[in-house]
Amino acid sequence: MLLLSCFFSAAAQSDDLLLARQYMASGEKEKASQVYQKLYKQDNEAYFKAYCYSLISLKKLDEAELLSKKMLKKHPVNVEYAITLGSIYTEKGELPKAESAYKEILKNLPADEAQISNIANQFYQAGNTDYTIKVFLQGRALLHNEQLFAIPLISMYRFRREKIPLAAEYLNILTTNPDYLYQAQNNLSSLFEGSADYDILKGLLLEKIQKNPQATVFTQLLTWQYLQRKEYDLALNQMIALSKRQKDNGEQVYQLCQTFVSNDAFDAAIRGYEFIISKGKQDYYIPARIELLNTKNLKITSGKYQSQDLISLEKDYQDLLSEFGRNSNTAFAMQKLARLQAFKLHKTLEAEKLLEQAVLVPGIQPKILADCKMDLGDVYLLTNKPWEATLLYSQVEKAFPNTNIAQEAKYRNARLAYFTGDFAWAKAQVDVLKAATSQLIANDALNLSLLITDNTTFDTTGNALKMYARADFLIYKEQTDRAMKTLDSINQVYPGNTLADDVLMAKAKIFIQQKQYPLAIPFLQKIVDEHPTDLWADDAVFMMADLYENRLDNKAKAQVLYQKIITDYPSSLWITEARKKYRVLRGD
Repeated sequence: MLLLSCFFSAAAQSDDLLLARQYMASGEKEKASQVYQKLYKQDNEAYFKAYCYSLISLKKLDEAELLSKKMLKKHPVNVEYAITLGSIYTEKGELPKAESAYKEILKNLPADEAQISNIANQFYQAGNTDYTIKVFLQGRALLHNEQLFAIPLISMYRFRREKIPLAAEYLNILTTNPDYLYQAQNNLSSLFEGSADYDILKGLLLEKIQKNPQATVFTQLLTWQYLQRKEYDLALNQMIALSKRQKDNGEQVYQLCQTFVSNDAFDAAIRGYEFIISKGKQDYYIPARIELLNTKNLKITSGKYQSQDLISLEKDYQDLLSEFGRNSNTAFAMQKLARLQAFKLHKTLEAEKLLEQAVLVPGIQPKILADCKMDLGDVYLLTNKPWEATLLYSQVEKAFPNTNIAQEAKYRNARLAYFTGDFAWAKAQVDVLKAATSQLIANDALNLSLLITDNTTFDTTGNALKMYARADFLIYKEQTDRAMKTLDSINQVYPGNTLADDVLMAKAKIFIQQKQYPLAIPFLQKIVDEHPTDLWADDAVFMMADLYENRLDNKAKAQVLYQKIITDYPSSLWITEARKKYRVLRGD
């Protein structure tokens, strides 16, 4: 009978609790408080908090205070009631009383890790993050262990966006737990807003390194903060110094160099790879040799190079081939050396001979063989052997059906036909490629198709376009002076032609090729001003944005131009890239 009575009592309490919650959810606070009061009278401890906070929500603060004091007198060691009383004092504006209640809790904090965590959690549940932190710090001092409570403190500092304490706490935990390095980097980068924040971190790190020079994790974090500020040389100096102290195989320097390359910091990457090579034939010797060449090649491709860089890179490739021979493992170097010789050093005959050797190397990887054949076709085009060139392009297209390689080969064949004036055949090929899976090929194919259509519709002879194509071919061969003269002659020989915007674009490309970036801007701007709906308009806007961002150091102007792509040319093939760059410059 007693068991049955207990069952019905518990069921009734459950129904009342559900009812009270429904009242509270619907905003009927008075009714909810009455139900909670009924439950509280049945079980003080279980329903104190719910009843007390219902009184606070009704602003019945005096009743809530009396209730809390009653429970505190009954259970003086239970901090829950003291914390609730402090919350009521705060709500009433009696801050000294609240502070006194909280300090009493701190003063009597038990020397037990679990109890300290429980008290801190109760402060947190009461919405008092100040004393949540104070309890953890006081507990750390009480237990004489600076490593205790690091994780919850990090969570609190992140929640409160307190940058300096967060950085200090991460340095504290990294002392004994270096595995938290990547978490520290992610959280600090999401919270830090500028160089001032990184200056503080740098100061804390230098102090840590001075006290504990053997803790490599701090050097790694210092290197990372230099990276965030794009101080690449300083980042590399730190990592090289660490590598020398550890006498390692250069792995960390190698990984850092890859980060440099992804950020276009080619000079720093080159210096890093050269350091690894200087350590001798260890684990990363050959990868560093290869990546050194690739990085120098990227530097040249990006246009950020001096003439002596070309000679240096040629020698590096030749040294690699002399050391390791000409075989399937070095065929990539043969291909890149030949391309350098053909298009930058204008040693077309040497390039032709080298590529003819490369395509005959036994065991060469199919992808590298395809690249060598296409590059050899390009060189044949430079040395006036178009039939040999088209044969090689066709071989590659046939060998790699339905792939990006085949599409690239098909486009090069179409470009060859365009250069030689066979516009009908060229257009037939690029019309197929407008649906290419490669965005770059699809874009180039669309532009070439529209160029041919626009300039052969009314001039069926295509004579003006043939002259323009010859100039385009001279640009391709980097014979810019002859190309400029040919472009200037088009209007004189064929007045009234429809190539005005195309000529402007070609001249802009010449100046970009010559690295005379400011001189390219007026031609691109003229396309936008005078031909805003023609073929090259969106390309011109995007190219100007890129020049301002990466060559002319005018981020504000670049941001405006990227936005112009978004607003004025929403169907442009550049729209996705423009959005991404615009958001980066805006600081999203």
